[in-house]
Amino acid sequence: QLWQLDHDHFLHPWTHHDSFGKNGSLIMVEGSGAYIVDSNGKRYLDGIGGLWCVNVGYGRQELIDAMTDQARRLSFSNTFVDMTNVPATRLAAKLAELAPGSLEHVMFSTSGSSAIDTAVRLAHYYHSRRGEKQRRHVISRRNSYHGSTFLGISVGLRDGDRTPHFQYLSDFIHHLSAPYPYRRPAGLSESQFTDYLADEFEAKIAELGAGNIAAFVAEPIQGSGGVVVPPPGYLQRMREITRRHGILFIADEVVTAFGRIGHWFASQSEFGIEPDIINCAKGLTSGYLPLAATIYSAAIHEVIGAPDPDAWFAHGFTYCGHPVCCAVALANIELIERDQLLDNARKVGDHFEARLKELESLPLVGQVRGKRMMMCVEYVADKASKAQLPDSLNISKRISDVCEANGLLVRPVGHLDILSPPLIITIAEADFIVDTLGNAIEEVSRGLGAPAR
Repeated sequence: QLWQLDHDHFLHPWTHHDSFGKNGSLIMVEGSGAYIVDSNGKRYLDGIGGLWCVNVGYGRQELIDAMTDQARRLSFSNTFVDMTNVPATRLAAKLAELAPGSLEHVMFSTSGSSAIDTAVRLAHYYHSRRGEKQRRHVISRRNSYHGSTFLGISVGLRDGDRTPHFQYLSDFIHHLSAPYPYRRPAGLSESQFTDYLADEFEAKIAELGAGNIAAFVAEPIQGSGGVVVPPPGYLQRMREITRRHGILFIADEVVTAFGRIGHWFASQSEFGIEPDIINCAKGLTSGYLPLAATIYSAAIHEVIGAPDPDAWFAHGFTYCGHPVCCAVALANIELIERDQLLDNARKVGDHFEARLKELESLPLVGQVRGKRMMMCVEYVADKASKAQLPDSLNISKRISDVCEANGLLVRPVGHLDILSPPLIITIAEADFIVDTLGNAIEEVSRGLGAPAR
């Protein structure tokens, strides 16, 4: 009955109607720790961490208590103009403490999608208040994902996100090459590839005019676009270019923040840059409630907060700084600190990354890449040429189906299987993920007539 109700009434994100019409949904009913259970009682290790987000695991009583206590005390508070609430105030201060450098001001929203809208509008507002209203262009990268609002989906550019049945903004949004070392132009070393990407950025700035560009948007590690870790020095080069041309650097850390690769924020701790704006969501509440934050620098705030009786930052949402969501985020951060989950993400994540690399010996595997608890396996038809398998083969879904049958959830995306387990997993659970995925790849490989090794 539940399957039928879902099938008949629930339009899911990224629905493929042909397959959904035949197969419907896998219905989940409960979760504990790193595991979830479906409506038939089958238990799975959640190798996806919900959707990059259940960092502290399922069923954490500390977060449940924070949620219920705050709902009992104050279930909602309007934060428009000059009203606030205690959890939102404390969370803003905590994020200012954790964020790098001078990023000490926060606007809340409900998702990574709304956070990117906030960041771009903030960039436009900042430049206009400085007297440079013409700075409206936004530069992003191919293979990127920045949410699914009209603006967010337009700023991103990932093959699976564009369809001729939707419209996209294009007059002020531009895309550079993805910093994708595995598929870099032939003949270039990684350092030469970094030079190539920096030169491309400079050329785009020259084409548009630096004085017309508001912001550059980048995920430190491209997530849904294939867990693409940029080549060495790339982000530092891009940051130097933005600073030199007065362009704001927006780091989209919706996935990488709150421990996914072992740091509160990846921009500075992993890649050595201090952006002007950081977006975060997902791990901010470990997915227990919808909450996002756009954290921005003191330099931006000095400009937008300058006296002007006619200046209003006319942007925001009903649920900005929702007290229950903010209370859960505070409890989530406290839990991450208390249980030393950043340390666990580094320790177990390093083991997980090394074990997954072993799968590169399999003939279908072109590359295993990522960082710690943010990993990806890319499948190819031929290792030497890196030629992709036909889309009709649906290789990642075939492999993920075998994993699912054996008690593991992985996320199939085109010719990739993506892994982002809860930060609480043990060495043994990391080994289970790798062994189960490896066996699934071998089983599917045999079915295709390819040698197992």
